[in-house]
Amino acid sequence: MNITDTSSASAATGKALPGAWALGLSRGALEIKQFSRQRDAVIFTFAFPIVFLTLFASIFSGTVEGTGITASQLYAAGMVAAGIMSTSFQSLGISIAVERDEKVLRRLRGTPMPPAAYFLGKVWMVLATGLAETAILLLVGATLFGLDLPGTAAKWLTFAWIFVLGLTGCALLGIAISSLPKSGKSASSVVVLPFLVLQFISGVYIPISQIPHWLLNIGALFPLKWMCQGLRGVFLPQSAAVLEQTGGWEYGRVALVLGAWVLGGLVLCRLTFKWKTHRDG
Repeated sequence: MNITDTSSASAATGKALPGAWALGLSRGALEIKQFSRQRDAVIFTFAFPIVFLTLFASIFSGTVEGTGITASQLYAAGMVAAGIMSTSFQSLGISIAVERDEKVLRRLRGTPMPPAAYFLGKVWMVLATGLAETAILLLVGATLFGLDLPGTAAKWLTFAWIFVLGLTGCALLGIAISSLPKSGKSASSVVVLPFLVLQFISGVYIPISQIPHWLLNIGALFPLKWMCQGLRGVFLPQSAAVLEQTGGWEYGRVALVLGAWVLGGLVLCRLTFKWKTHRDG
């Protein structure tokens, strides 16, 4: 029995519904189960960053001058950030737009289920897929491309807060952009294009030093650039910091921008999210 069935049954019997948190957990379990059954979505979500990491790390495998690291290590660190955004921004932006077009959101909105439970379910799904994607990328990066995993608790703690803030900010951005597509069929085009552009101007595929400043300034407005920079600081030696714009990892600024996207993302979702399609008004 899914959340809609539970809500309808509770309304019919006059029993009080569980709280939003409990319903969110149930909804999250359902979201994860539904996602795992969509083989094409699972393959695309998890394979996309791994394929691109393998391509770029294999083609550009030389040593980066003056840093003591290889290009493969540099790409591996950046692709971990891209993988986090893939499972949050891209996944939610497309899936919610499709659910809206198929009137799933409209039906859920008509049940006694609190709206917060729906979003909590998405959060649990994104957290589960984000952790799985990151674990796979770290395994591939460490075993095939020489990515050094953090050797201290402090670096793992840094990784944890970048992961949480980055995943949350990108998930909220994905929820917000899900209102732009006019139909479920156009969702992939609307969401994937800006994600690909951000990867190229945020230091995922092209080193920061080779990107024009005006493009870097655009990339700096979004969370991916700061996730890449912060995670490079976690996985690369201090000598690699010379590759950054300011010659340092700037953890304080990373936390500030990602935190701002979490707060701003909440406001943006509040202002833009729609339960109905453009055709339904």
